[in-house]
Amino acid sequence: MIANPVSRRGFITQAIAFSALIGSTPALAMKTAEHRDLMVESLHTGEKCKVTFWEHGHYNPDALAELNTVMRDHRTGDIFEIDANLYDALYALSAVVETQPRFQLISGYRSPKTNANLAANSNGVAKKSYHMRGMASDIRTDRVDLDRLHKAARALKVGGVGKYAKSNFIHMDVGPVRYW
Repeated sequence: MIANPVSRRGFITQAIAFSALIGSTPALAMKTAEHRDLMVESLHTGEKCKVTFWEHGHYNPDALAELNTVMRDHRTGDIFEIDANLYDALYALSAVVETQPRFQLISGYRSPKTNANLAANSNGVAKKSYHMRGMASDIRTDRVDLDRLHKAARALKVGGVGKYAKSNFIHMDVGPVRYW
């Protein structure tokens, strides 16, 4: 377990190490790829974006802004700058499970007001959630079984990972490594 979020270089190193353990090369492809793409569909707003968020060694500000808009708090409309490490983690997750980087978003950014309301009505919502820092997402994909997606996210060791089987999604953040 680590105390601080992993640097981009550390993240890629861990992804490569994981791919070596499972005998696959998708994470290695991530390191050498000229671009990283993501497709995110908000299940609450119906919005979709398919962008190249990283290209030729640099993040694309316009693509990040588009992702941030789709990942906004759908209850308040508040847009927040999402930590680019989260987008890297989602991209790496898709590489490890060997599928196109297409995710259905249940929750991205949450404003403090939204988070407080959710926490007051559920004991499954952290009062100091990484969603409020732009460092977390609740996702699923129709291309990979939830158990496999959960195991792959845990194996990346880039932050917190939780499985919510009844609601059919995983939580993935780029805070300290922990599991539930």
